[in-house]
Amino acid sequence: MKYYIIAGEASGDLHGSNLIKEIHKIDTSANIQCWGGEKMQNAGAKLVKHYKDLAFMGFVEVIKNLPTIFKNIAFCKKDITDFNTDVLVLIDYPGFNMRIAKWAHKKNIKIVYYISPQIWAWKENRVHAIKRDVDKMLVILPFEKDFYKKYNYDINYVGHPLVEVISDFKNNNSHIKKENIVALLPGSRKQEILVKLPIMLSVAKHFPTYKFVVAKAPGLEDDFYEKILSQYSNVDSVINETYSLLCKAKAALVTSGTATLETALFAVPEIVCYKGSKVSYAIAKRLIKIKYISLVNLIMNKEVVKELIQDELNENNIVAELTLLLNETNKTAQLKKDYNTLFSVLQAGGHASANAAKLIYDMLKK
Repeated sequence: MKYYIIAGEASGDLHGSNLIKEIHKIDTSANIQCWGGEKMQNAGAKLVKHYKDLAFMGFVEVIKNLPTIFKNIAFCKKDITDFNTDVLVLIDYPGFNMRIAKWAHKKNIKIVYYISPQIWAWKENRVHAIKRDVDKMLVILPFEKDFYKKYNYDINYVGHPLVEVISDFKNNNSHIKKENIVALLPGSRKQEILVKLPIMLSVAKHFPTYKFVVAKAPGLEDDFYEKILSQYSNVDSVINETYSLLCKAKAALVTSGTATLETALFAVPEIVCYKGSKVSYAIAKRLIKIKYISLVNLIMNKEVVKELIQDELNENNIVAELTLLLNETNKTAQLKKDYNTLFSVLQAGGHASANAAKLIYDMLKK
């Protein structure tokens, strides 16, 4: 069978790579092409386009890059056609992937969406396009089952893929010990890193006995970070070692997204940091309906981790919150309990990558 998989960011590359490994186990003749990154390529897919060439963040940035986006869409459609695709597997990345789904549906190509777009947060009316265009939706968050049920759309909950990934890593790296380290996870896109990382780094001078370590995004050049990091003395960086860093860290400053959940599953106390351009934030504030921006708080339906958003993301607030996390307090004790509950909730879904691969393969066999 011929599988065409599209992921538009680092987290999608991770989940796509594990899906590809599971597909190869049950379909030994699988021919897979992908948009993603090195992880998907190393898992056995032919990499057509890297996600670093697709990373446009925020309303303003997207508008400025529309010519490139439309060019990528046209190229993608042609490549799917030339590949003679049996099934198109879309991983999150809705702005791009839903356009491709609409086109592919008209071409009678089978479409699976693995990891639903966060339409429960904003653009809820996209659910109608998904029902029309997507043959099978595979979700990874427990509350998404109830969301789609409201619209009489039959979906499959496969569990969360991070549970298996992080459990395996922790089991294989139990020798790594905690150090006086604060991990900084500022995201994978240049635009967000330039806005948030300098604010995160501004607190380093307040904690001289700790080393602040930045997890660099793969695919971004070293000199991009060097211009930001060079002025700080107790700051270091790593690349492709985020999980090892989280094993060592006593606390973390994390941009919103999948990284907030990864940090929680490593049981690292964290502060969620988000700041966008004034225009992008003003638009988002009017459109987004959810109470929280971090997956940890959304899944638990309460404030488990502190979220510092827009103007609240400043040096004084981070110092105050980080001081609480680096000392044993009632706050950290409750955080550990909530993290344990979170892990149990997600673990109950089973082996996500294997479940997803089987559902995709079974659909094709039919």
